[in-house]
Amino acid sequence: MIHSLKSDLASFKTLAFRPGLNVLLAEKSSGANDRQSRNGAGKTSFVELIHFLFGGNARTDSIFRSDALKDASFEMQVDLGGDVISAARSGSKPSRIKIQGATEHWPIPPLLDDDTGDLILSNDNWRTNLGALIFGLSVDPEMRKRFVPTFRSLFSYFVRRQNSGGFVQPTQQSGKQQNWDQQVAISYLLGLDAGIAQEFQEVRAQEKAMAELRRAAKQGDLGRFYGNAADFRTRLAVAQTKARQLRAQVEAFNVVPQYVDMEREATEITRAISALNNDNLIDRELIDQLAMSLDDERPPATDDVERLYAEIGVVLPDSIGRRFEEVARFHEAVVGNRRAHLSSEIEAAEGRIVARDRERADLDRRRGQLMEILRSGGALEHYNRLQEEVGRAEANVETLRQQLEIAERIESTKVQLEIERARLRQSLQNDLHERNGVVEEAIVLFEELSNALYERAGSLTIAATPNGPTFEVTIDSQRSKGINSMQIFCFDMMLATLATRRGLGPGFLIHDSHLFDGVDERQVAKALQLGADQAEAEGFQYIVTMNSDALPDDGFREGFDVRKFVNPTVLTDELESGGLFGVRFV
Repeated sequence: MIHSLKSDLASFKTLAFRPGLNVLLAEKSSGANDRQSRNGAGKTSFVELIHFLFGGNARTDSIFRSDALKDASFEMQVDLGGDVISAARSGSKPSRIKIQGATEHWPIPPLLDDDTGDLILSNDNWRTNLGALIFGLSVDPEMRKRFVPTFRSLFSYFVRRQNSGGFVQPTQQSGKQQNWDQQVAISYLLGLDAGIAQEFQEVRAQEKAMAELRRAAKQGDLGRFYGNAADFRTRLAVAQTKARQLRAQVEAFNVVPQYVDMEREATEITRAISALNNDNLIDRELIDQLAMSLDDERPPATDDVERLYAEIGVVLPDSIGRRFEEVARFHEAVVGNRRAHLSSEIEAAEGRIVARDRERADLDRRRGQLMEILRSGGALEHYNRLQEEVGRAEANVETLRQQLEIAERIESTKVQLEIERARLRQSLQNDLHERNGVVEEAIVLFEELSNALYERAGSLTIAATPNGPTFEVTIDSQRSKGINSMQIFCFDMMLATLATRRGLGPGFLIHDSHLFDGVDERQVAKALQLGADQAEAEGFQYIVTMNSDALPDDGFREGFDVRKFVNPTVLTDELESGGLFGVRFV
């Protein structure tokens, strides 16, 4: 329980609390006008102060870091670990908690500050100690896995905050509290196996990771084949075959460094052979012509001249005969020379043809060598292009292989997660069956509490679903105002009772006045009376903040005087000094 709250801020109103019901009232000061509201008296700030002292975050917008309060230290005396200890904290040094009292048995003992002589804990270690001492949470870092119950989450069911959306629904102590945290926290507080709810969240986290993987994969080259492993296997097989074929071509490729020069030389040789063939053709035609001319070369027929003269009876003198012989010999000499010249020209042409044939044969052999080299290899440029193509093909294979792995992992994980969900649901059903006594205790207690407020009792339903445990609270009283608030009241009272019975919890339950907004006065009276009875019977402290005019005058059982539970320190709406802190702050 909380024994007291105080501060070195001179204007702060020290508060002392006792066991059982405590009502902290805010009254309207005498002479206050209609514009003065008790909403600034400090009722909600009281709740914020409790959270601040119990390790809540102190961000830059916290009231305890405002100019009016940042230099003030706030202190509480509270039961913790079987002893009454003192814990103090300030807005100027929010990560530093000053401790007084027996701390030897704490999991993380405070350290002595040599300068001040104070025992000091960091706020993180303070929360770790609170979790272990109040809720029995593990302090072993290896045991503190993801999605486990935390002190701050569990504590907030005992001190709900209006500013955090804590009065919206019974199972949610904050508007930002996620579903998994509700499942884990409530399971833990009720005495169920919170590890099953934790494993459900692990499954959801993996499903979320798979969803993110699918989104990331869709941004790549998966296209319409995304998620279909069978189609990826087909595409991968085709791509691998193409890559192997290209790789084989590269391995068999013979790079010819002077490929271009050799190709140019082979072309020039081809031209030279063609020119030699043309020259040979010309010379052969020349030989044919010379041979024909050689056949036509004959001396003149002198015998025919002599016979002609004889026929006409002309007898030529001997000197004329000799002249014919001389002419004949001359002509024979001329013809002989001509024939010799033609024969020489023919031989020369034939010689040229033979030389060209020999040169052509040499050139043809060289061209054959070049062509053999060119056929067996290729240019370096061609080889590089082929290598690039192989690289692209193999990169495509690797991409498809990765995409196939992703698709197979997604398909396999989806099946595994479905199996895991079914297994967890069975485990949850088994846990509810094995802890039937715990479940029945919670259900019956909630019914009894709601029955004390309404003619028709409400109900608490605990079920095992494919998405984890569910906790549904209903109170059938549609004509009553503030029915949701009373559901929260009964739910919180049930948690505080069960936690106290199990030796867990802070030993107190605090309700802000906002819980009773819109609630019928008779139900408020019954709730206060029920809270007082339950707190006294179970041994925990119930603190309520209320406006004085909202405190019921009747509706209580005979002999129950709510006024005796009102805290002697009363808050007012007086502008400067009436509130809890005695100052106004922005």
